[in-house]
Amino acid sequence: MAILNSIAGFEKDMAEWRRHLHQYPELGRECYKTAEYVTERLKEFGITEIHSGYASSGLVAIIEGKAPGRTIGLRADMDALPIKENTGLSYSSKNEGVMHACGHDAHVAILMGVAEFFSKNKDQLKGSIMFIFQPAEEGPPEGENGGAKMMLEEGIFERYNPEVIFGLHVSNAPHGYVGFAPGPAMAAASAWRVTIKGVQSHGSRPWEGIDPIMASSQFINQINTIVSRRVNIVGNPAVVSVGMIEAGTRNNIIPEEA
Repeated sequence: MAILNSIAGFEKDMAEWRRHLHQYPELGRECYKTAEYVTERLKEFGITEIHSGYASSGLVAIIEGKAPGRTIGLRADMDALPIKENTGLSYSSKNEGVMHACGHDAHVAILMGVAEFFSKNKDQLKGSIMFIFQPAEEGPPEGENGGAKMMLEEGIFERYNPEVIFGLHVSNAPHGYVGFAPGPAMAAASAWRVTIKGVQSHGSRPWEGIDPIMASSQFINQINTIVSRRVNIVGNPAVVSVGMIEAGTRNNIIPEEA
């Protein structure tokens, strides 16, 4: 219980860090202010081995224990989502159209708290801990790699050689509980895009065209049967979602494509 009590002493600081990060969210690989804030805190904890610039704005910090042993990696993602915040919170996003709507602000604050704890308890640590602050976890722009792949390609595992790595994601578990499972625990995202070609016509004369919006609505209804009829979901959960539809330029014109 001594460890739990010690970490509980950081609760106020972690809440303050999380609220600061929530007010200044950044997208994709452009998490420079976030990385700067994290670096300042890590230096305050007395951590001196900090490597920056991975995947543009990612960080790796190392704490070495007093005794030799394995290296364990701990990872948090830093980027936010292109969502307008309407929560009315006193610490709402100050960056218009950008919000920490997925909890990455909490992930960063938690990992900073763990770093502070171990920076103050090196004498009890065997081996080393590798703290990874990763940008671009949310879907990167088309044609760009995500932050995890970029950091791996830039050699962080070869350079620091972690034996195992752990990540954490906030969830709706009861307060004070941590859930875990062997194997996959959350969905991996594979983006997909479909273009439906039609024939443009005036909205008052739809019989002269081929309506791609109507076809899209039928298609969207049907793709849900992929999981219910085509996937063996026993031990293999799956989900298909539509997150964006683009079609049309005027409300009285049937467009050429959707």
